[in-house]
Amino acid sequence: MARRQSAVSYQEESALSQLTVKIIKASNIPWADWTSNADCYVCLWLPTATNSVPNTSTISNNSCPVWNETFEFTISNKVKNVIHLTLHDEDAITKNDLLSVVAYDVGNVNPGETKTKSFCLDPTGEQTLEVEFTVKEIPHSHEKIVTNGVLVCREMSCLEISVDKQRIPENLLGGHLCLSVKDSCEKKDRVELRAAAGNDHTYKCKFHCIRKWDPELIAQLEGTDDQCLQVVPVKTLPLGQEQKIHLSTVQVYANCWCFRCFLPLRWIQARPLEVKLKAKDCTDKMNIRLGFGICEEEIIFRSKRKKLVADALKKVLNLDRDLQEHEVPVIGIAATGGGVRAMISLLGSLIALKKLNLLDCVSYITGTSGSTWTLSKLYADANWSQKDLTKTLEDVRRNVTKSKMSAFSFDSLAFYKSELSKREEMGYKTSFSDLWGLAIESMMYDKVNESKLTDQRKALCNGQNPLPLYLSMNVKPHENSTLDFKEWCEFSPYEVGLLKYGAFIRSEDFGSEFFMGRKTKVLPESRICFLLGMWSNIFSVNLLDAWYAAVSSENFWHRFTRDNVLDLGEEEALERKKASACLDTRLTQPAGEFSQRVRGVLTNRPLDGELHNFLRGLQMHSNYVTENDFCTFDGTELDNSPNNLTPCSEDLCLVDCAYYINASFPPLLRQERKVDMIMSFDYGLSDKFKSVVQTEEYCTAHKLFFPKIEVTAEDKQNPKECYVFADCEYPDFPTIMHFPLVNDTFKKYKQPGVERETDQEKEEGNVPLSGLFSPYKVFRLTYGDEDLEKLINLTEYNVLNNVEVILQTLRNIIECKQKRSSSTARL
Repeated sequence: MARRQSAVSYQEESALSQLTVKIIKASNIPWADWTSNADCYVCLWLPTATNSVPNTSTISNNSCPVWNETFEFTISNKVKNVIHLTLHDEDAITKNDLLSVVAYDVGNVNPGETKTKSFCLDPTGEQTLEVEFTVKEIPHSHEKIVTNGVLVCREMSCLEISVDKQRIPENLLGGHLCLSVKDSCEKKDRVELRAAAGNDHTYKCKFHCIRKWDPELIAQLEGTDDQCLQVVPVKTLPLGQEQKIHLSTVQVYANCWCFRCFLPLRWIQARPLEVKLKAKDCTDKMNIRLGFGICEEEIIFRSKRKKLVADALKKVLNLDRDLQEHEVPVIGIAATGGGVRAMISLLGSLIALKKLNLLDCVSYITGTSGSTWTLSKLYADANWSQKDLTKTLEDVRRNVTKSKMSAFSFDSLAFYKSELSKREEMGYKTSFSDLWGLAIESMMYDKVNESKLTDQRKALCNGQNPLPLYLSMNVKPHENSTLDFKEWCEFSPYEVGLLKYGAFIRSEDFGSEFFMGRKTKVLPESRICFLLGMWSNIFSVNLLDAWYAAVSSENFWHRFTRDNVLDLGEEEALERKKASACLDTRLTQPAGEFSQRVRGVLTNRPLDGELHNFLRGLQMHSNYVTENDFCTFDGTELDNSPNNLTPCSEDLCLVDCAYYINASFPPLLRQERKVDMIMSFDYGLSDKFKSVVQTEEYCTAHKLFFPKIEVTAEDKQNPKECYVFADCEYPDFPTIMHFPLVNDTFKKYKQPGVERETDQEKEEGNVPLSGLFSPYKVFRLTYGDEDLEKLINLTEYNVLNNVEVILQTLRNIIECKQKRSSSTARL
């Protein structure tokens, strides 16, 4: 597959148009209660043009209301503009009822065209909403955008506001100044008017806005009437020049005389409050990288690592010559989660690879949930893979076998509270994930761990270790199960990014506040423990996820509680969609109140972790649905509703990947990484092939390179230690070496080829991975010495016992790369 333009971002111009929406009438709206016809009004939501949601007037007691009301919006033609028309029934006693929602892609209307649409509001077609759309190009009006084909970054302006505390009128001290810019990132601010103290002479705040939205500043002194209100259109302010506005204060009583005319003065005007404004364009470099390629630092790392890998492969395979650059395979390790079990097991697997001199052949290690605990410990040492891992093993042994009661003592809880308070002061949104991260640190570390994710760059500067990649999943915190919505989020020491959108930020910037690709508030980088709490937040589950995990089906509750979404399937839209990226018109009929309440209970994630969304403000490109890199999940209907995608959300909600696939393959399947072989370590206790089978299904649905996973009934019943899945017909597919957590020949052999003889040795080969009383359950946080030793020895042995399979697979991959190179050269 050829590299696409969206591998990097590019600039282009986007014309601006005037969209006029005329809400004409509705027909045959049913009674909303038993006493009268509906009292209807329509709201218009177009978040690509404004933050406001205008609405029509209410037509009372009428099943066929007529409005003929017009609304205007300025739209950018390179942006996916989908307007939501929501029909409501106004109720004076209870909350207003939402009757239906129509989502219409404005791209169906060409510039210079007027189109009248009669939207069906029910499957029978009896209920309708008639709307007229007109799009007119605005002459000589355009804006420059930056895009990767999926996301659009538009031109942004910043309004800086300052108040000199030394010039605040005395009668206003202790009061408040209310500032608001509705069409901005910040929306509003409330300034406490207090006297200057020390060097603190000026209060400053900023509002960031999309330049073409023409936002307005509304300033008012709290408690005053409308006469003291100032409305300032930002576009009237000269760029880069400071302007002043004065807010008049209320008149005050004065018991004095005018000495000129000797008449009594009962009222005088107090000195106004002076507010300084400065508008400027944000032309500084973006703090977000748009593009589906890998970052420059990783490219440099790969170059350095490839040289070390080539030398290691020559030694371990006894090659008679040096490998050329194009012959060196890229090898990755993908580890599943599983709490402490995964933490110990991954360490055992890595110890085995180290003994076989194969660890230097690996370029990437990916982990999720419990396996990230191991990686965080290893990468605290900049040269860990070049050393004996005994020291790390002893550290893990000490912390895994110790009592965890101290992690929940009064002193520890007081420390947690103090740390969470510090994070709140920094500007973070604290959650249960943060608390869980602090608990993990207390349970699995000897002391407070001050390291950060970016500190792991030291372990990569010379390519001396594999590049660690951590995986999480972004979901909706409310009203959606993981089946409804999910997105991969990748973390590396260099970048953090949402893979579906091709959007990445520097790792040190994760947690800071962003708008339109630029940092609006810089927060200090989090300690690694807070990331661990997020990556392995096994508690952030909603009841629908739990139901699905238990019975592999949420069909009943899912269908019973969800809204009814219908594609209206208009013929002209279908025809146009063949040649463009226009979305079908969609009708949403909200579930009943009882169903909504049930779904609210089932989908709420009470123990989630919400973080500032670094995609905030960015908009979807008009052709995003045709972009190959935009990988959607089957059944994720929100992917066809751009107004509900992550760029429109204020926060991210990142959870453990185990809610969907307990595996960490996605970072290794990115085309630009060109991974040739993945060593899959599955540390699950039940289905030994679930992680690779689910990954294959995911890759097949999204046309990603992954071999066919064929497992016999015998293998499912009695799984072996190692399986190789490859597809010779498709050389671009990675070869998968799958190591399930099984106790197969280890029962008989204490080392490869060395049988167990004594009763004690045979007992050491008895590792209870299954059964109700297995010591390796996921919620088990403390292991006995014997249980830990058995698990370490088992996972180490399972790799050592398959060294010939590993070596032969490597030879096959290198031979395949050589043949392809030779074939290409002949062509």
